[in-house]
Amino acid sequence: MDPNFQFSASSSSAAKIERRIVEKNRRIQMKNLCFKLNSLLPDHDSKDASLALPDQIDEAIKYIKELEKKVNSAKEKKNQLQRKNKSSINIDSSSSSSSSSSASPQLKINQMGKSLEIVLSSGLDDQYLLSETLRILQEEGIEVVSASFSVSRNSVFHTIHAQLGDSMIEIGATKAMERLKGLVYGSNS
Repeated sequence: MDPNFQFSASSSSAAKIERRIVEKNRRIQMKNLCFKLNSLLPDHDSKDASLALPDQIDEAIKYIKELEKKVNSAKEKKNQLQRKNKSSINIDSSSSSSSSSSASPQLKINQMGKSLEIVLSSGLDDQYLLSETLRILQEEGIEVVSASFSVSRNSVFHTIHAQLGDSMIEIGATKAMERLKGLVYGSNS
């Protein structure tokens, strides 16, 4: 007998044995993976343990498809709620912006000797009016003693207490009043 023939026959049988071992390990691993998959299914303990492997896989496929439907349904419900929420925010913001801009500025000036009381009401969008009012008073030489404000709905009410200088008592705060009226009522046009 040829020694090469013996070597080739023994290597051929060794290869066959190795393939069988590899195939056996692959089947064991597949069986373990299928068992893990089956254990993830709800009520896997109550299922028949003798359920064939293809049937176990079919059950897993059905369950995954049910979960996909539930996820898609939940996504759609989430999107509907977000659209509904966005539309209600848009309605709220458009109604509040229209009502805040609808509050036109008003000015009331009371002079009692050297004291001057200025009441300015405006919408939330007209906040610049206070700083401009204070600037005009300063430019006209009128000393601001105190200023306060309050907010009611979409309107802001500013109350400014000021003091006229000694030289202004006779002529009053006519120029300042005219400038303030131009600022407040001219801002609407």
